[in-house]
Amino acid sequence: MNDAGISSEPGGVSPPLFRVALVVISDKAAAGLRPDACLPVMREGLPRACTVAAEHILPDDRAAIQRLLVELADREAVDCIVTSGGTGLGPRDVTPEATKFVADYEVPGIAETLRARSVEEVPTAMLSRAVAAVRKRTLIVNLPGNPKAVRQTLAVLSPVLPHALSLLRGEGGDHEAPKR
Repeated sequence: MNDAGISSEPGGVSPPLFRVALVVISDKAAAGLRPDACLPVMREGLPRACTVAAEHILPDDRAAIQRLLVELADREAVDCIVTSGGTGLGPRDVTPEATKFVADYEVPGIAETLRARSVEEVPTAMLSRAVAAVRKRTLIVNLPGNPKAVRQTLAVLSPVLPHALSLLRGEGGDHEAPKR
């Protein structure tokens, strides 16, 4: 089976291999003042090898974000958490700090690449403070809070996501994943 979830077996596509949790961080969406537009884009942008295990909408509350990230990584043991929102310069944008607080280590190449590709189309993307990090064997990736930017960044992330998640499971050849 390849990283896109395509099987060499007759019948084509295998069932999804990786469980992904989607988390939208928005005060207005969490309060019901605005419908969320990012979750559908996030669902559509995932590679075929991934299935959505959980969806959450939270306010911009650092403690609540941290609790949910820990719950999803430790108790739910999802392979990946993709967040949307709370990555800007505003005083309530706390997603990167919450992610870093619960992380074992960062994966700077992901965030750097997403920012670099986004800035080509939207110069203000350089203001993003989004991070990518690992907690145990769960990859956490922060995306912007705008549906168009989510689509754009997921288009960059999705081709490498199955490989990254395989490496975290210890399935990447000579690479060993950290023990849970």
